[in-house]
Amino acid sequence: MSRVRVNWQIKALLPVALVLVNGLLLFALITVTLQDPARNQVLAIGFAGAIVICAVLFMVLAVVIHRPVVELQEKMELVRAGDLFVKVEFADRNDEIGDLGQNFNEMVQQLRESREEIERLHRTQMSRAEHLATLGEMAAGLAHEIRNPLAGIAGVMEIVGRDLPPDSAAKDVLGEVRHEVMHINRIVTELLEIARPKAPVFSPADIVAVSDQAALFARDQASKRHVNVHVLKNKAIPPLEFDKGQIHQVLLNLLLNAVQACDEGASVRVEFAEDNENVTTRVIDTGKGIPPEVLPNIFRPFFTTKGNGTGLGLSLARRIVEDHGGWLTATSEVGVGSIFSLVLPKKRPLD
Repeated sequence: MSRVRVNWQIKALLPVALVLVNGLLLFALITVTLQDPARNQVLAIGFAGAIVICAVLFMVLAVVIHRPVVELQEKMELVRAGDLFVKVEFADRNDEIGDLGQNFNEMVQQLRESREEIERLHRTQMSRAEHLATLGEMAAGLAHEIRNPLAGIAGVMEIVGRDLPPDSAAKDVLGEVRHEVMHINRIVTELLEIARPKAPVFSPADIVAVSDQAALFARDQASKRHVNVHVLKNKAIPPLEFDKGQIHQVLLNLLLNAVQACDEGASVRVEFAEDNENVTTRVIDTGKGIPPEVLPNIFRPFFTTKGNGTGLGLSLARRIVEDHGGWLTATSEVGVGSIFSLVLPKKRPLD
């Protein structure tokens, strides 16, 4: 059943009109009872005054309320059509109607800023997607062109090394060549992993146990640098569905980076937290920290501050985490340390 629409002017004037009419009827009843002609004249004037009062009240309401309401409706239609640069003119009034106008203008401004931020993020994601697509094409074309010569160089170095005298100084040079060949091969491998990502194989797993296993591998390098690596085990963290191998790779990369950022005597710890939707694994170090001008670039492919780094580790790590429906972020303060937060959803993302 449809509701009957009643104009707001009628709703506003009806109570006033009823009060005036009741008063006049009461006055008329008294006048008729007293049979006084002078009071009949007063009654007529009263009726005329009531009509004038209602007319004046109607005009005042039309100016004070009706115009702002109509303007607000028109501006809301423009907002619905996508125009987020509209403003109502009655926002400078010093009353409740003015407060309504100010709230409307602020809401539209917030919507405009949110839309601009969404558009900026969309452009960033599109640029990144194009970058990765270009990277994939490069990797596919260069993989065979690089790996085949590398295999030949490694084989030749092995043969030459066997033929050299034991005391030959060239043996040290050959060792350096083998090291560089392995370094190039590692770059090609990581580039292919980014360009041709493998879909995660989801299965129930314990993120705390996987982190502890990754820390076990990282402690070998940490012990050489006299850096302590500690996992703050939290038994309350529930099992999640993720690819154990891929997330282990991410955590190991984060831990090794943290260890390399630490001087002797510093520490690296892994902490866990959860909310209703996600589980967060934080790798926290007390190392040198990352300068503010460098921090926004650390997830970009081929960006590295390490002389022997490929610049692909963090980029690959972020892609793996995003394929799991989560995200990877970093905060840092120079001289204090860095925090890398790996967030995974409690519910498996939809395929």
